[in-house]
Amino acid sequence: MTFKKLHIVLLSYHDSNGGAGIAAGRLKVALENTGHRVDYIVREKASTSNAIKFGNGIVSWLKFIAERLFFLRYEKNKEIRFLFNPGVFGSDISKHPLIQKADIVHMHWVNFGFLSLSDITSLTRLNKPVFWTLHDMWAFTGGCHHSGTCEHFQQSCGNCKFLKNPNPNDLSHRLWEKKKNGFAEKNLHIITCSDWLGGRAKQSSILGGHSIKTIPNAIDTEFFSPNAADLGLDPNKKYVLFVAMRMNAPAKGFHLLKEALAYLDPKTTELLIVGGELTEELPLKSHSFGQVSDPAKMRDIYAAADVFVTPSLEENLPNTIMEAMACGTSCVGFHVGGIPEMIEHHITGYVAQAFDPADLAKGINWCLASEIAGTKSRERALQLYDQKTVAQQHLAYYAQA
Repeated sequence: MTFKKLHIVLLSYHDSNGGAGIAAGRLKVALENTGHRVDYIVREKASTSNAIKFGNGIVSWLKFIAERLFFLRYEKNKEIRFLFNPGVFGSDISKHPLIQKADIVHMHWVNFGFLSLSDITSLTRLNKPVFWTLHDMWAFTGGCHHSGTCEHFQQSCGNCKFLKNPNPNDLSHRLWEKKKNGFAEKNLHIITCSDWLGGRAKQSSILGGHSIKTIPNAIDTEFFSPNAADLGLDPNKKYVLFVAMRMNAPAKGFHLLKEALAYLDPKTTELLIVGGELTEELPLKSHSFGQVSDPAKMRDIYAAADVFVTPSLEENLPNTIMEAMACGTSCVGFHVGGIPEMIEHHITGYVAQAFDPADLAKGINWCLASEIAGTKSRERALQLYDQKTVAQQHLAYYAQA
């Protein structure tokens, strides 16, 4: 199929902090490599990328604070503070010159005071195709990013478990109404990174009537590869890798991994940690790399590991699993979200029963014993997540609009 040269504008809160921003930046490169013009507009920019920062830094910070203060009077407790975003504060980006000239407007994660519900609505009323890659459930709930076992998003939200005083007409219901009315335009096309999230979106009362397509995130499989630098680790040991921006975030499940480590052989197996500093004693000897911002070093760590473990309680389509697979490292995760779509059980890795540390340990040991799971993981990454493949899937979906 032949495509005309498009001008595509990607939107995301951050260009490099968090999985959504990284995924959007990789999509930019993938689409540019096919000959199209792609501009990437962000609220916060912390890398040397050529993303375009939108808005004054102080004003942006004040809008982020205003968003949190607005929700403060409603939140159930501080533990859920960032699990629910009202989307009340933001900036109207619809009149930005690049947006006005674009053939395609493509949103990613736009919370934290970047775009409000009204700002998103304004984009959908520009009489041009607007695509939205969902990295969680926020677009079709009353404000939460992951609803867990709650199914209220299928009706009209309300009685929200994240709120201090849940009732049928609470904040979640009122925000649901704004989304239901504001996201109704037929030129809004939805992309989900996993079939799991796509299924949830199709069940929703807000987006269920829209065009919804599953397209995975892209990854540079030439950069993320098994060929990596030597980290000076003991070649006689087996290494289990855990990665998280915040180790103490409950949803990342490190407490379950800690229990699973007790089932591993401490004489032959050690733990590699990327993320926060370790403050507790573990059953295995551990090596902490702290926060790693250099992609090359991160690649080397993936390649050095014998197995990558993600014990998360909630996930969509983690970039970390894609990266590990591309580096030829088998993966273990719980049967949650899109993880079972990524890991082929007993082929490229192991999908453990949800939240069962013993089964997680069984999966780790299976991967450590397998002689081909790493090679199979690399093959699967090349098949599903290579930049060229993912770019063509996006272009085909754009063409339908």
